[in-house]
Amino acid sequence: MATSAGVPLLVFTLATFVKILLVPAYRSTDFEVHRNWLAITHSLPISRWYYEDTSEWTLDYPPLFAWFEYLLSSIAVLVDPAIVTLHNLNYEAHSCVLFQRFSVIASDLVLLYAVQQYCRYQESRSSDVLLASRKTLVLSILLLLNYGLIVVDRILCVNYYIHFQYNGFLFGILLLSITRILQGRCLEGAVLFALLLNFKHIFLYIAPAYFVYLLKHYCFHSDGSDSQRRAGSGRSLPSLRNFSLGSFLKLGLVVTFVFALSFGPFIYMGQLRQVLSRLFPFKRGLCHAYWAPNFWALYNVMDKTLAVLGSRLGLLSPSSAGSMSSGLVGEMQHQALPSIPPLVTMATTLGAMLPALLRLWLRPSRPVDFLKTLTLCAYSSFLFGWHVHEKAIMMMTLPMCLLAVDTKRHTRIFLLLSTTGHISLLPLLFKPTETTVKVSLIILYTVTAFIALPALSVRDQMLLSPSEENSVNPREKGLEPSLQCSGLTKLESCYLILLLTVQVYCLFLHGTGGLLAHLEFLPLLLTSVTCALGVLWTWLLSYHEFLTGLEHS
Repeated sequence: MATSAGVPLLVFTLATFVKILLVPAYRSTDFEVHRNWLAITHSLPISRWYYEDTSEWTLDYPPLFAWFEYLLSSIAVLVDPAIVTLHNLNYEAHSCVLFQRFSVIASDLVLLYAVQQYCRYQESRSSDVLLASRKTLVLSILLLLNYGLIVVDRILCVNYYIHFQYNGFLFGILLLSITRILQGRCLEGAVLFALLLNFKHIFLYIAPAYFVYLLKHYCFHSDGSDSQRRAGSGRSLPSLRNFSLGSFLKLGLVVTFVFALSFGPFIYMGQLRQVLSRLFPFKRGLCHAYWAPNFWALYNVMDKTLAVLGSRLGLLSPSSAGSMSSGLVGEMQHQALPSIPPLVTMATTLGAMLPALLRLWLRPSRPVDFLKTLTLCAYSSFLFGWHVHEKAIMMMTLPMCLLAVDTKRHTRIFLLLSTTGHISLLPLLFKPTETTVKVSLIILYTVTAFIALPALSVRDQMLLSPSEENSVNPREKGLEPSLQCSGLTKLESCYLILLLTVQVYCLFLHGTGGLLAHLEFLPLLLTSVTCALGVLWTWLLSYHEFLTGLEHS
């Protein structure tokens, strides 16, 4: 088990060294968000945390994250008392930058531990020691040096506003929860996920997968054997006579305890409605300022196209309302197609999840089916949810890493998804001086993934039962490592070439022909639409694989 601990630590050390080198160059809008939250939790009593609005960056994360900021503020005040001064807006002293930066690096230790635990799990499941060690190396690189986490959490450029968040810490909790579920330690996995929800509520996207799997595999006994219930292998449709009230109450108790610990003080003070209004601000509009590459991006473009055609044909009058293609945040009205209220996105999201949830509940399932369902729930929420941020793409790309190292078909999906999803994050770094950094990072990560994953010569050892493993084509078992193992079709390869061509235009050619003043958001529109097509396609591939179990050619 030395590999499962040593390799991730080595990769983490390398990543940390790079981050430390770049620390002095950091500045961010989210940097001020989290500094203000440090000030709120340190300077004000708990009763005022979710009412304070001196800054536009009000506290809008669940209570456990507020307590996390409170703990950090107890250290920050020792470093520089000005950091936690409430009215000291946009404070950017060097001491503040260093403290914020190193707090992210320190919190990433949770991600390191989670990666080590998952690698230990996958090594224990593999009979091929060499293959398992290679998987550990590839997983460590793909997770700890993940391009999305670097861009959203840690990217550093001189004097420009880049993202600053604790996603490495949060995804570390998610990965640890997934690992415990796969190990059959369902109660621990449930507690970790409940904690995660109370750190950041965006993970509600994947809560249905947890609910269905835990209900089926923890609360129902197949034959009264606790060990089999914990392992949860090949469980078919549960029977009411095998329902365990004790397990159900135990599961409900630990989850309720976590939520009571988090929200209890605010319920006691009669502030639950105020807290929830901060967590779910539906007035922000259907789309984020930078369109996430989802179904609504395509819907917006279709609306704009129809509006322009209708106006030129005299079928529609020019609209005085803000255009959904303007790239602005807020409640916007579509011009030609029906405007979408939050309830429609909720119904569409749940409808998109339903086939996966029914498959998980009704058909024989193994722990890996939980991971597949979780990924599909993340897909559904990203594609059809309300006011989805681009960074939510990581809720698919990071879990998909775990599947990609085990099967050729998921390698194909991951390579498409990660390339498309990471390109969709490029508009977050919009200054010309940032182009070299973001392009270099995405090329390095993508090339590494395209080389490392196919080179694993993936067999379905971890995911297949012995009978299924015997049915694999012998020629496939002896497949030599090569880039062809990625499984991309010619059409998908052409799509990636198109995607790269569009990005060359957006990054280097747009604005050189005099279009920038009139079509300021054209690069954003092109990026959203082209990436949305790729994300939708990988969603369909993932669903097809899960519902049919067939290998994609």
